[in-house]
Amino acid sequence: MGLGDDKPLNGYHAAVTGGTRGIGLAIAGTLAKLGADVTLMGRNREALAARAAELAEAHGTRVAAEAVDVGDAEAVKAAFASATARLGPVTILINNAGIAKAAPFGKTDLAFWQNVMNVDLTGAFLCAKEVVKGMTTAGFGRIVNVASTAGLTGMAYCTAYCAAKHGLIGMTRALARELAKTPVTVNAVCPGYTDTDIVRDTLDNITSKTGRSREQALADIVVHNPQGRLVDPKEVADAVGWLCLPSSAAITGQSLVVAGGELM
Repeated sequence: MGLGDDKPLNGYHAAVTGGTRGIGLAIAGTLAKLGADVTLMGRNREALAARAAELAEAHGTRVAAEAVDVGDAEAVKAAFASATARLGPVTILINNAGIAKAAPFGKTDLAFWQNVMNVDLTGAFLCAKEVVKGMTTAGFGRIVNVASTAGLTGMAYCTAYCAAKHGLIGMTRALARELAKTPVTVNAVCPGYTDTDIVRDTLDNITSKTGRSREQALADIVVHNPQGRLVDPKEVADAVGWLCLPSSAAITGQSLVVAGGELM
């Protein structure tokens, strides 16, 4: 099954963390469109229920919702057990949940550091732990970690975030190597600045603290992208969808940059 098939992911169950908005919601929509049953995971129960209903109606596939804090090991275990009971074994995992917090190094205290690590790195580890065995048994598995261009380079005022995303890419490569003889692939996508709530909040923060206009703040951000624009969440979602296809079995351990040429 590949790109020529109408529903190449029919019969597979995808779990998407951070799935109620932005990149995560776009990924969930793409996977549902490709035929997968989808479990949305996040912390906001009302948003989860609303988005799940919308996706099910739009794509005619089964969509469930699980409220979970990905940094809580017991909660993660319970969420995946519930998801499996509802829709069957999870054969596609999208580790998208994350926070993008910036601060000068001198103001990055231990609590700040641990919060970023817990969500952006430990959360992906905990979720992967819950699905790898089942994927191997099922004879198919796709794990895609949503990292960032910050996982491939350094960015000022983003020590914790860069460290977490570098760690996520390291985990991707190590796990891909370990699972290379199994039917499970492990990859990462590395978006640049993307048109999401997080970036819009960043723009608001810049304008409030510097007095610059929103247009000036946006220009300061998109200058990193040679195409001079923000990435569309659907562009990231389409890349993830391709990595999840059965026909992408030879692609593993890779970090696919979706950033308009920001990193070459």
